[in-house]
Amino acid sequence: MKTIILTILVALIGSSIVAQEVTFDKKNFKDDKKAFKEAENHFKTADELMLPYPFPRYGQALKHYLKAQAFNPKSAHVNYQIGICYLNAPEKFKALEFFQQSFQLNPSAKPDIHYFLGRGFHLKMDWDKAIQHYQTHKSRIDAKKDLEAYMDVNKRIFECQSGKKLVANPVRVWIDNLGKNVNSKYPDYGMVMTADASEIFFTSRRPGTTGEEKDEFIDAYFEDVYTSNRYESENWTVAKNIGAPINTKGHDAAVALSPDGSKMIVYIDDKGDGNLYESKREGDEWSKPKIFNDAVSGPYHEASAWYTPDGKELYFISERPLEKRGDPKDRDIYVATWNADKERWGNVQRLPETINSKYNEDGIYVHPDGKTIYFSSKGHNSMGGYDVFKAVKNEDGTWTEPENMGYPINTPDDDVFFTVAANGRDAYMTSFREDGLGDKDLYKVTLLGAKKDPILSGEDMLLANADVAIRAVQIEPKVEVSGSKLMILKGKVRDDETKNPLQAEIELVDNETNEVIAEFTSDSKTGRYLVSLPGGKNYGIAVKAKDYLFHSENFDVKQDASYKEVEVNIDLKKVNVGKSIVLKNIFFDLSKYSLRPESEIELNRLTQLLIENPNLKIEISGHTDSRGSAAFNKELSKNRAQAVVTYLVEKGIDKGRLVSAGYGPEQPIVTDAEIAKMSRRTEKEAAHQKNRRTEFKVLSK
Repeated sequence: MKTIILTILVALIGSSIVAQEVTFDKKNFKDDKKAFKEAENHFKTADELMLPYPFPRYGQALKHYLKAQAFNPKSAHVNYQIGICYLNAPEKFKALEFFQQSFQLNPSAKPDIHYFLGRGFHLKMDWDKAIQHYQTHKSRIDAKKDLEAYMDVNKRIFECQSGKKLVANPVRVWIDNLGKNVNSKYPDYGMVMTADASEIFFTSRRPGTTGEEKDEFIDAYFEDVYTSNRYESENWTVAKNIGAPINTKGHDAAVALSPDGSKMIVYIDDKGDGNLYESKREGDEWSKPKIFNDAVSGPYHEASAWYTPDGKELYFISERPLEKRGDPKDRDIYVATWNADKERWGNVQRLPETINSKYNEDGIYVHPDGKTIYFSSKGHNSMGGYDVFKAVKNEDGTWTEPENMGYPINTPDDDVFFTVAANGRDAYMTSFREDGLGDKDLYKVTLLGAKKDPILSGEDMLLANADVAIRAVQIEPKVEVSGSKLMILKGKVRDDETKNPLQAEIELVDNETNEVIAEFTSDSKTGRYLVSLPGGKNYGIAVKAKDYLFHSENFDVKQDASYKEVEVNIDLKKVNVGKSIVLKNIFFDLSKYSLRPESEIELNRLTQLLIENPNLKIEISGHTDSRGSAAFNKELSKNRAQAVVTYLVEKGIDKGRLVSAGYGPEQPIVTDAEIAKMSRRTEKEAAHQKNRRTEFKVLSK
C-alpha cells in the first residue's frame, strides 16, 4: 500500500512539474497572436541555425533563442537549446541556469539532460553534483550499443575527481589583466612573445582588422595579428595591427615566435586544411608568409607550433594518423629537425606516449631553456577540457611525466595558449573573466612558487583561459621564486663610431665541444639581438659583419645559476688601421702558453678574417694582470702571443703579415688603482680577468 501511495505521489509531482511547461503552440497564446508569431519566428530561425550542416551557428542561434525565451520562458526545448548555445560560447558558465530550467519544466523532454546538467555543474566546479548527474546519465546508456557515449561520461567523471584533488591543493599565482593598451572589449587571445617578454604578438577580432569584414557564422570580425612592446618602459605600448603581408582579408592568427622575435609562425586556414606558415622580420616589416615544407604542413590539420631556442627543432601539433592506431582526429605533439644542408624540416618524430595521451593535445610551447615544454591536453589528469601541463626532457632524451599546472591556472574549461617567460616566473595566458574588458583578454600570471607562510588578504578573481568565474584566495605579499637555469643575452649591434644599427651574424659556440650550436642575425634596422643561454655550458659568442672586425664574448653559465638577463651593446669596429679587439674565446691553462682545444673556433674565425682581407697585417699581443712576477708575466704574455701566431701560420697565413708582442701587465684595461677601490672580491677578480687577455690590432691594410 505504501509503495502504491509513493508511486502516486511521484506521478503527481512529475505531472505538476510537466504541467509547468508551456510549448510554442498558438493555442497557448490566443491573447497575444502578434507577439507569439514574432517569437515563433525567432524560435524556428534558431532551430534552423542549429542544424549540423554546414555546422551549428551557436552565436547567431543564441540571439534568436533569447528573444523567443523572453516571450515564453517556460519552453523546456528553448531553455535547453540556450544552454547548448552557451556551452559553445565564451560564457559557458551561463549554461547551467538554462539546463536547470529545462529540467524543472519537463524532466523527460531531453534524454541527455542529466549529461548536460553534469556539464553545467562541472563548469561551476560543483564536483559532487556533476558526478551525480553524470552517473544518472551513465545508468541510462547501453554500453554495447553506444560505447563512445559510455566512455565519454566515464571521462567526465574522472575529470571531476581530478578537479576535486587539484582544487584542494591550489597553486600560488597572481593573475593580472594586461590592460587597455593591449586588450579590447573584443576577443583577444593566443599571445606569443620574445624570450624576455619585451614584445608580444596576439590574435584579435577587434574593429580595424584588415578589410573590416566579419565572419558570418559567428558574427565576429575576422582574425588579425596585433603587437605591443615595452622596450622603452615597463608599460605596454598601445597595440597596433601589424598589417600586410601577414594580415589579409581572411583569418590570420599568431602561432609562435622565435626567441629573438625574428621569425613568426602564423596559421592559415587553407579552406579547412589548416597549415603553418613562416614569416621573417626585418625591422618592422614582415615577409610574406611561406608555408612550411610538407614534412610539417602536410594534408592534415596543424594549428600550433614552437621553435626551440637554437632554431634547430620545431615542435608542432598535428592530426596526422598514427601507423599503428590509425586515428586521424587525434591531435598529438611532434618534433621536426632542421636539415641545414637541404634547408628544410624533416625527421619528424612523434613524442612518446608519456606526453601524448589518447586524447587531444594542443597549444605547444617550448621554454627558452630548450628542454621544458608546456602544452595543453584533454588527457592525463585534466579537470575538464584542455588543461595546461609541463614536462622536461632529460639528458638521455626521455621525458618526465607531465605535471598538471594546477588550479587556478587550470579550470574545468579549455586552458590553452600558456607561455612562460625565460625567467620561469612570469607566464601569460588567454582568459575570459567577468571583470575583464569584454570578451577574452590576455593576462599575466605570476608563479609564486612553494607556499611560505602567506598573509591572506581578501579575495581575487583568478582564472586561466576559462569561461568560468573562479573565486580564489589572493596570497600576499609577493614571494620571489628561483628562476630558470638560464641566461638571456640581449642588446644592440652597432657601428663603433656612428652608433648606427648593424645587421650582423651571431654564432653561439659550445666551447667544450667546439661546436657551433646556433646561429642568429641581429635586426638590420634596429640592431637588436637576443640569445638564450641554457645553464650548464661555457659559451663562446662571435658577432660578425662584412667590412668589420668580429667581436667575441665568453659566458660560463653554471647549471645551478639563477635566471639572469644581461644587456650588452656590441659595437663593431671597421677594419681600419689602429683598430683592435680582444679575443675573448682564446684559452690557456694557468701559467701556461699552450692553446687549449676550445680556442680553435675563435682562431679559425681570425684565420678566415685574414683570408678575406689578404692585405691585412696584424699584431697579436698577450696581456696579463699585475699579480706575480713582472718578468714572468712578460715572458708568459710573449709566448702566448707567439702561440697564436704559430697557429695562424700553420693554417696558411703568411708569417710576414703577423707580429707578436708580449706586454705583460703594462697595458691594463682596469688599473690597479681602480681595482683597489673595489670592495667585492668577485668584482676584483673580474677586473683581473679583463686584464688577462689576447688581442689583435690592425697594423696595415
